[in-house]
Order: sequence, then C-alpha cells, then structure tokens
Amino acid sequence: MLHVALYQPEIPPNTGNISRQCVGMNACLHLIGPTGFDISDSAVRRAGLDHWCDLNLTVHSTPDEFLKWLGDRNPWLVTKHGKVRYDIPEYADEDILVFGSETQGLPQEWLMQWAERTVYVPILGKVRSYNLANTVSILLSHASLGAGKYDNCR
Repeated sequence: MLHVALYQPEIPPNTGNISRQCVGMNACLHLIGPTGFDISDSAVRRAGLDHWCDLNLTVHSTPDEFLKWLGDRNPWLVTKHGKVRYDIPEYADEDILVFGSETQGLPQEWLMQWAERTVYVPILGKVRSYNLANTVSILLSHASLGAGKYDNCR
C-alpha cells in the first residue's frame, strides 16, 4: 500500500478530493497536523464525504509524531523545487509520498534531509504552481503504476 502524507493541509476540499483518490487507489492517507479544518465525524458527514468510512487514515497531531512513525524510512517529498522529475523514480509498495501545505510547502529541514528524494511535476505554462489535489492525483496514479498496483485491474 502506498502512503500519501499531507503536511499541515489548510483547504478542506483539497483533502476531501485527495481522500477520495486514496480510497480509489487503495492508498493510506496521513494528515500531519495541525490541520486548518475540522475532520470530526459530523464535519465529514456535513461535507458529504461518503467514502470517508473506507479511508485508511492516520492522523499525526504534530510533525514530530509523523517523523516518529516514519522512523528510518526515506519518503519521497513532492515540491516544485524538486531535483527529480516525478516520473523518473521507480516507486515501490509502501513508499511514502509527502506533500506540503497549500501556502507554506514543506519544512526546509525536511527538504534538506531528503534532498535527493525530492520530486517535481514540470510546470510548462504560466502558472505559479499546481493545485495540491491535482498534484497528488498525478503522483499517486503514477506511483501506483510503478508499484504494480494496476496489475490485476481493468
């Protein structure tokens, strides 16, 4: 199972779209807090996230809690300033894709620690960046293909 980690996400619809993709791609979603919104049962019901009960979700209340869970594993960090184009690495089952918050990105110390494992999606047109949910969609779909997740799918 691939893991998608969102570092301090701020925009609820992005997380909702990403959670739906995680359910559809059989990936685990990790929210690294604090988040900028409520994910209580009532808030999720109000938002109409009917897939939420099928989501493999882990909430890490702080970045330190996430790093403790991460242990000695080496994640892929997704940033527009990455060193490697997203479609170059050979992703494997249990890989961890870490995405930054919509306004602040990822912590500089993380980018330095895993500098050789930073990936980017090329920006060819006149936009500053891509939407977080769209970027997760691109990476998760591609990584799932590389990790052999489509082998038994139609």
